[in-house]
Amino acid sequence: MSRILSEKTGLTWIDVSKFAIEKECLEGYDEVYQCPILDEDKLLDEMEPVMCEGGKIVDYHGADFFPERWFDIVFVLRTDNTILYDRLRDRGYTGKKLEDNIDCEIFQTILEEARLAYKEEIVHELTSNNLNQITENVNRICQWIEQWKIDNEQE
Repeated sequence: MSRILSEKTGLTWIDVSKFAIEKECLEGYDEVYQCPILDEDKLLDEMEPVMCEGGKIVDYHGADFFPERWFDIVFVLRTDNTILYDRLRDRGYTGKKLEDNIDCEIFQTILEEARLAYKEEIVHELTSNNLNQITENVNRICQWIEQWKIDNEQE
């Protein structure tokens, strides 16, 4: 979805996981979750000048450690647990990693983190169970971006 948004809007997509690897913002590797461990401080230091430019779409599975000043709006994508299970399994998630990701969705962990980290009015929940909903979400976000540009034009 972020790639499509970037193509439609001209905004720059930052896949935080890839950015962290490229900029060597890692502390090690988690054997249980089978993924790199972020060095959040280093990541934020590397992202700061990029984010200060504006015009970014930040794509990550968490939000609570990013500075509030970086974002005008935050979208949290939600998915039905059974659909999410199949998507994650298809990506090769197993065991604890799969279970914990499903638990996060059930308990709305990412949504709650975003609501605690940012002003309530900028956090929006979007359901993305199927292609129709994803398309609607892309269109909704594009409309929001266009309205933001109009509202924030420098005269």
